[in-house]
Amino acid sequence: MKNENSVVVSLFIMGFFLMISNIDIQAQEYKYEIGGAAGTSFYMGDANRTKFYLHPGMSGGLLFRYNLNFLWSIKTGISVANVSGKSEDAGNSFPFAQQASFHRTLAELGAQVEFNFFPYSDKYAYLGTKPYTPYLFTGVGGTYATGNKTFFGANIPFGVGFKYKLKNRMNIGIEFSMRKLFGDDFDVTEKTTGWNLDSPFGIESSFLKNKDWYSFTMIFLTWEFSKREDPCHGN
Repeated sequence: MKNENSVVVSLFIMGFFLMISNIDIQAQEYKYEIGGAAGTSFYMGDANRTKFYLHPGMSGGLLFRYNLNFLWSIKTGISVANVSGKSEDAGNSFPFAQQASFHRTLAELGAQVEFNFFPYSDKYAYLGTKPYTPYLFTGVGGTYATGNKTFFGANIPFGVGFKYKLKNRMNIGIEFSMRKLFGDDFDVTEKTTGWNLDSPFGIESSFLKNKDWYSFTMIFLTWEFSKREDPCHGN
């Protein structure tokens, strides 16, 4: 078993370095994008177990994208949003009919890797490029949220998007993403020693089994810059 695991890890590392070594081959015309995004946000957790877009808030942010090639990009950005929840919407009966609600303003800093389903460019049609593509992404981030009991912790974002070239150097798109939090007190904004949404049934959640998430749905607009000398063969 150890030998099999070593082979899998070795193949993964080899594949990663092969991808990096060919990173500039058949690349987009411009290396970088910068822009902004705006949309809506919502929370899921003990106070909302299953309903998307319950008590939606506003979200917005700034983003920077480095286009490795036609298929792969690395994106960094900062986002802010409002999220809220009420335990009466949870669909659960809590001990002693307890109820709680919360509202937070959050700020997030993160980085993500994106994979385009189609080679993305409004040029080089002979290479099979298209001026539109759906894409998947995942990464890592950090979240800070306001309240008398502040929240700070890591998150794992993952989602799906669609982008389209309005014209050369200008892109528009839409993203839907979920953020997995590694803490179960995102929905607790007050410092209390009694009942709250951290462990509403008196059972502490583990590091990996917490129930708190938040989500963004945002439309973005970006502008490309820093032209490659020879985008089809690297530089």
